[in-house]
Amino acid sequence: MVILTAKDVFKSLLLAVIFTFFGIALATLFINMGMILAARRFVFNDIYTIPPRTAVLVLGSQTHGIRLSPVLRDRVDAAIYLREKGTAGKLLLSGDHGQKFYDEATAMKLYVLANAPYIPEEDIFVDYAGFSTWESMYRARNVFEVNDLIVVTQKFHISRAVNMARSLGMDAVGYGINQDRFRGRSLRSWRVREYFARVKAFYSILFRPKPTYLGEVIPITGDGRDSWLD
Repeated sequence: MVILTAKDVFKSLLLAVIFTFFGIALATLFINMGMILAARRFVFNDIYTIPPRTAVLVLGSQTHGIRLSPVLRDRVDAAIYLREKGTAGKLLLSGDHGQKFYDEATAMKLYVLANAPYIPEEDIFVDYAGFSTWESMYRARNVFEVNDLIVVTQKFHISRAVNMARSLGMDAVGYGINQDRFRGRSLRSWRVREYFARVKAFYSILFRPKPTYLGEVIPITGDGRDSWLD
C-alpha cells in the first residue's frame, strides 16, 4: 500500500495545474491561428480589389454623443467609398443602442447623411441591436436577410468577423482597414483583447447562441428607412 504524503499530493496538484494551463494556452493558440488562416483568402487589404456584394456591413465601435471615434469613422468612410464606387449596393450600419443615451447606430447614420448625401436614404439600413460582432452577423442574416456582404473593420478584427459571417452561411468577404495610425498602448490592448475574443468567437460558431433581439424582418432588398427609429 502506497501512502501519499502531503508533499506528493502537492506535487500532483501542481503538475495537474501546469498541464491544464499549457493545454488551455495551446488550445487558444490553435484557435487563433486557425481563425486567421481560415479567413485569409476572404480578406482584402486593398479596397480596389474587393469583389462586389449586395451590402457592406459596418461594425459599431465607440461614439461620443453623435461623434464617431477615429476607429469607427475609418470604418464608415470605407463603407461610403465602397458604396460610392459601386462595390456594395446597400449600407448596413450595425451598432450598440442598448442604453437610452448611447447610440452607435444613429451616430453612424447621421455621419453618412452628412458626409455622403448622394447615397439614397433607402439604401441606408440601421441595426440598433448590434451589441457584439456575433449579434451583428446573426441579425444581418436573420433580420435583414443578407446573403452576401462586405465586412469593414480594422485588420486586428477582420478575421474573426469574416469567420463568423461565413459560419452563418453568408458569402462574406472582408476589408481589413489599415490601422497604422493607431500606435502604442491602444493597439497593443486591441490585439490582446482580440486574441481572447477569437476564442469566444469559436464558441459562438460552435454553439450559435441567439442574439439579444431579433424582431421583424427588414429585407436588405427593401427600403432602408423602414429600419430607422426616427
